[in-house]
Formats: sequence, structure tokens, C-alpha cells
Amino acid sequence: MQNRKAPTGRCTILWAHGVFFRLEESEMRRKMIKADHIESGQAPAGCARKLAGKLAQSPQSVANSPHRFCEMSKAKPKLTVFVSSTVYGIEELLDRVYTLLTSYGYDVWMSHKGTMPVRSDRTTFQNCIAAVDDCNLFLGIITPHYGSGQNPDRPDEPSITHQEMLRALERKKPRWILAHDHVVFARSLLSNLDFKGRTGRKSLKLKKTPILNDLRVLDLYEDAIIDKNDVDLADREGNWVQKFQNTEDGSLFVGSQFFRYQEVEQFIIENFSSGSPLPPTGGES
Repeated sequence: MQNRKAPTGRCTILWAHGVFFRLEESEMRRKMIKADHIESGQAPAGCARKLAGKLAQSPQSVANSPHRFCEMSKAKPKLTVFVSSTVYGIEELLDRVYTLLTSYGYDVWMSHKGTMPVRSDRTTFQNCIAAVDDCNLFLGIITPHYGSGQNPDRPDEPSITHQEMLRALERKKPRWILAHDHVVFARSLLSNLDFKGRTGRKSLKLKKTPILNDLRVLDLYEDAIIDKNDVDLADREGNWVQKFQNTEDGSLFVGSQFFRYQEVEQFIIENFSSGSPLPPTGGES
């Protein structure tokens, strides 16, 4: 292997036919080509002889046989994870999530880190919804803080974070969702007191506290778990929501779900072949 272009990691690989481990080499070539990592062509005789001399004690026997070279010039676009959440109170978790996902090889869109794609001809709300549409994977974090809406003059409309979740559900995005323990507990408590669902909670008024600042957080949670009367529990798909109490809990879930990058990519290929959320081959990462 010879380095060709250090900043981009391009290199040239010499495959010697019929000399070193023929069957194993064949399998390696097959896997690399199938993975679409390489472009291949015939190596010039002088180049083959020069490189083969460095790889073998008998360069002459290698140089006299055909060689192929494979140039790893295709930079596959990264999978993009959109992280949807409010920020207050979970800054440490968001920092940890960003570090984990980028270390695994993902491109992370997160407003807290300033990595969201933003266009100046769009509103904040439009940029957020467009990011949901364009991402490959959706990670939602439901906290006790509901967040603000797109229009301060209409305080009763769903928050931007809530509308991001609804958009991800509508677009059937591959999604992973965390919900803070306070949210899960509050919903369970109110349900046991016979204040079930949006209708049951409609008459309640909540004084904002750090524990829960808006009852609509429970609406957001119920949307995430697909709590609908017209859908049987056994038929609800994509309704897994993981409860977390602290940064360690949340980080453990994210690490467990995302650290096998290739498995996540294969999952998308197998389950979203129609209208696949995978980035186009050759596109920008």
C-alpha cells in the first residue's frame, strides 16, 4: 500500500495475482469492490515491478505476472444523524452524544454544537424541518423542558422540537428516542389519577418547574411511543423510547445503538430500500 494523498487518505494498493495467497486475495478484492470503496485498473509494468520488489523476496517472480492496482479514491458520504432536543439542563449529555457519534464516523447535525445546516433564506423552523427531511438517522431526546414554538405570538402551538419529532414520524425516519425519567413518571402518575392522554389533561394547569415545565412534553412523549387508540399495541412499530435519568444513562444508550456503524448502514439498506435515507453515492459528506 502506497500513500497517494495524505489529506484525503487516498492510496494505491498492489494486488499480486497467483503469488501470495491466491484465494484469500480474491476474497479481499471481492469484498472491497462490493463495498464500493475502490476503482481498479491495470498497473504499469514498471510500477508493478517497483512495488512488488518491496513486498516480496523474489520480485522477479511477481513482476512477470499480471497485476492489478486498486485506487481507493471514492470517499463514501457519511451517515448523518440529526439530534433533536431542547438544550437547557442536558448540555453535558449533548456534548457527550456529539463526541460519541463523531468518533463512530457519523456526521452530526446538532444546534447545540452549531453543526446544523443553515440557509439564510429560511426561518429557524424551516431550517430545522429541512434538516429532519435531509438526515439519514434521527435521534430525539425528550426532556422535561418543552421548548419554544416557531412563533412567539402563538404560545399554544407545538414547539419546534415537537414538530421535528412529528416530521420524523411522518417521514418514517430511522429513529432512536430517549425520554427523561421525569417525563415518563409524570405521565404514569397522571394516568393513574385518571388524567389520561391529551383529553384527560386538558383541564389541568401546570406551574412551570425544573421538574416539568409544560404538560405538552407528555404529548410529545405519547407521539413518540405512538400512543394512538386506533393502533393496537402489537401493531405499533418504531415506538421504542428509552428512559434515562442522567448523562451516563443517555450516553450508554447512544453508544450501544450507534457504535456499529456498518451494522446501522446495513440496517438502513435492508429496511429502507424504497426511498432509502442513505446519502447518495459520491455526494458530499
